[in-house]
Amino acid sequence: MEFNVMNIFYYCAVILLATKLLGMLTRRIGLPQVVGMIIAGLVIGPAIVSHLGINFNGILNPSEAEMDVLNSFSQIGVIFILFSSGLETDFKEMKTSGVAATSVAVMGVIIPVALGTFGAMFFMGGIGEINNLDKLMNALFIGCILAATSVGITVETLRELGKLNTKVGTTILSAAIIDDVLGIIALSLITGLKGGGNIGTTLLKAAGFFVFTIGLGIILRYSFKMLVKKYPHKRRTSIFALAMCFFYAYFAEEFFGIAAITGAYMAGLMLSGLDDTSFVDRKIVVSGYMIFTPIFFAYIGISADFSHFQVSGLLFAVVFVVIGIIGKIIGCGGIAKLFHYNNRESLSIGCGMIARGEVALAVYATGQTLIYYKDGILKGIDPLVATIFLIIATSMLCPILLKMVFKKQLPQIKVDGKEHQVSIASEAIENVDSENKSKS
Repeated sequence: MEFNVMNIFYYCAVILLATKLLGMLTRRIGLPQVVGMIIAGLVIGPAIVSHLGINFNGILNPSEAEMDVLNSFSQIGVIFILFSSGLETDFKEMKTSGVAATSVAVMGVIIPVALGTFGAMFFMGGIGEINNLDKLMNALFIGCILAATSVGITVETLRELGKLNTKVGTTILSAAIIDDVLGIIALSLITGLKGGGNIGTTLLKAAGFFVFTIGLGIILRYSFKMLVKKYPHKRRTSIFALAMCFFYAYFAEEFFGIAAITGAYMAGLMLSGLDDTSFVDRKIVVSGYMIFTPIFFAYIGISADFSHFQVSGLLFAVVFVVIGIIGKIIGCGGIAKLFHYNNRESLSIGCGMIARGEVALAVYATGQTLIYYKDGILKGIDPLVATIFLIIATSMLCPILLKMVFKKQLPQIKVDGKEHQVSIASEAIENVDSENKSKS
């Protein structure tokens, strides 16, 4: 089948319709829309139906050239996602988050990545195969998928429980911000090592990349600040910002061997916190979710290859989910305990960090070139299936676990119009009395 631009129009129409309908359906049953979008790609593409033994290759059956076009659109979509994530990063919160939140984030990356790597190695022939570079790269990539945290569901749950602005809520949000940065850096190092690259050279390139992006970013940030001051809420601001995003993504991969999504994230990070940042972010989100972002999620499903899939892949997916949950609870909750959070608070922080979403899929999409199916290295392990399982399971379990943790919390009473736990109500009353006496 040759390339036909009219087919691209048809594919885009079907993808947008299918992703929206299934996205709405999954949201209605309490799951992230991204799950529905991926399922849409699996349903309309040849990934599943082509292996059912019927003479039908799916609603969409793109040629290789047409798949390249869809892949290009999907790459733009993932760049939009990471750029928006960078814009939404609260840089001031990162600077003031403190040692505790930073430590929670660091351990929330190290423990899941380590567990995920060892778990993947176990399914690829055992830990003894760690000297096999191809297998090690695959295992590290799979572990890296577990690094990122998606706190959208966590935020809504904490808000519902009245815990969003508490010490626990602030720690979770701060740690999640740093967590994503560290996860993306880890992915960049792994992709830089692809093909047996020297770790010293890779670290040097990574350092050069961050020096370059931060140095140039400071200049561009100042320029944008002046531009916004003179022309507030103008479309030109969003256009210039998006151009910066694409330049950063290009330079990251072409000159420094760093994942393009890292460049996009850094571009967003350098423009975060400005007066017009929220305005730019809204434009980016709308532009992305109108076409490119749905194509990104659908493309994951359309391009999925289950020809190497084995039953062991389902077992791995279950182990992957368990490791992903335990890794965050132990890593984040355990370190929180060392910073004198009580048992309930530590468990709440661990549970609040387990949710995964778009960033996990972005990591999968970026690192999937590291997957080597030759010689049965993965033995039927499919990170896509495991990642989808992870997103679904953690999206459902995160609010359930948080509500369970807070369920047995002591009841609250109102003192001077503010709610306090019964255990500290007497202290609150004393403080109010003291304030009233001082006023009188």
